[in-house]
Amino acid sequence: MKAFLSLDPSKAALLCIDLQEEHRGDPRLLAVDYDRVLANVVRLQEAARAAALPVLHFAYVVDAAASRPFHPVLSDGRSYFSDKDDPLTAICPEVAPLGDEPLLIKSEASAFGDGRLAALLGARGVEWVFVAGVWTEACIDATVKHAVATGLRVVLVKDACGSGSVAMHQTGILNLANRLYGGAVADTTNACRLMAGETVQAWMVEGAVPLRFTYENAAELYASL
Repeated sequence: MKAFLSLDPSKAALLCIDLQEEHRGDPRLLAVDYDRVLANVVRLQEAARAAALPVLHFAYVVDAAASRPFHPVLSDGRSYFSDKDDPLTAICPEVAPLGDEPLLIKSEASAFGDGRLAALLGARGVEWVFVAGVWTEACIDATVKHAVATGLRVVLVKDACGSGSVAMHQTGILNLANRLYGGAVADTTNACRLMAGETVQAWMVEGAVPLRFTYENAAELYASL
């Protein structure tokens, strides 16, 4: 349901997940509407910097020789995606870190996987995280769920996330919305307003799995968030 929401920007941070060149430069890994996602992340970063929120960046980079069992590899032994020697793992320049903003390299879906992020946020007294990036049903999903389990509140910025298809993205957001306890789903405009200390209307989960989406109504429910 939609509810009024405000938060203390001094206790919030922006997480920019895996906004790498491969999602517009590798035909196997293209994210749909990626330019729109990047443009919305630019807006979020500008709002976060203006409000003095920490902006943290993440990149998925894989060393196939040290990867987990069953990780897909090419015939030459390199990772099928996000290989450590692939220049397309670079962050897209328009959303790249500025100044001393950290770039954390990860080799698993969740940005919280190795413990560094939780320590950084804890040291800064962060209670809310704005989450944006790709892919919605993979690294965004894992990061959001991990954040909630860690005791953080999440603002999932739905139009600043993306995936390999519209359906993958929309159902990924709906799945998270159904279980985003303590957090909210917002669009980029309202997320920027929250960073500025304003009160907005955002979608917040109430009860158990309220969004019973189908093939027929998923797009409509997504639009209503």
